[in-house]
Amino acid sequence: MFNRAVSRLSRKRPPSDIHDSDGSSSSSHQSLKSTAKWAASLENLLEDPEGVKRFREFLKKEFSEENVLFWLACEDFKKMQDKKQMQEKAKEIYMTFLSNKASSQVNVEGQSRLNEKILEEPHPLMFQKLQDQIFNLMKYDSYSRFLKSDLFLKHKRTEEEEEAPDAQTSAKRASRIYNT
Repeated sequence: MFNRAVSRLSRKRPPSDIHDSDGSSSSSHQSLKSTAKWAASLENLLEDPEGVKRFREFLKKEFSEENVLFWLACEDFKKMQDKKQMQEKAKEIYMTFLSNKASSQVNVEGQSRLNEKILEEPHPLMFQKLQDQIFNLMKYDSYSRFLKSDLFLKHKRTEEEEEAPDAQTSAKRASRIYNT
């Protein structure tokens, strides 16, 4: 029964967890520049290691890096199978992000906080409600500012500049073909 519930809830994962049968990502945006993918959705940004790196840099400057670190820790936790490792990781997540004495405490609603007793019987989705709160906080707050930030815009310009020579070369080739 529990496994069916976990399976049902697992289907509500963001697109980052959806893969084709060969294990590759099923994104239709494979050919898009990274900044274009990042701008399409927070899910796309969090799928891309370079995107996560840039987003972390931005959040660090905003003093809210703990949000993405918590989200990433929860993603890793959901993939764990070994009960002992889950207990250790659950305690680590709790002590780092959720306890009153946490070194990188995330801002979640008070009634959503976990009781330490639940850490003894961990399950893959035990942090899901809190992770969703942090995801929404990032999506509707930090992410929109990130897309307007100098950090993102500079990376986007760099990509466009790198792409420009290829476009000029293609135009020259086309011109030679049609002018002969």
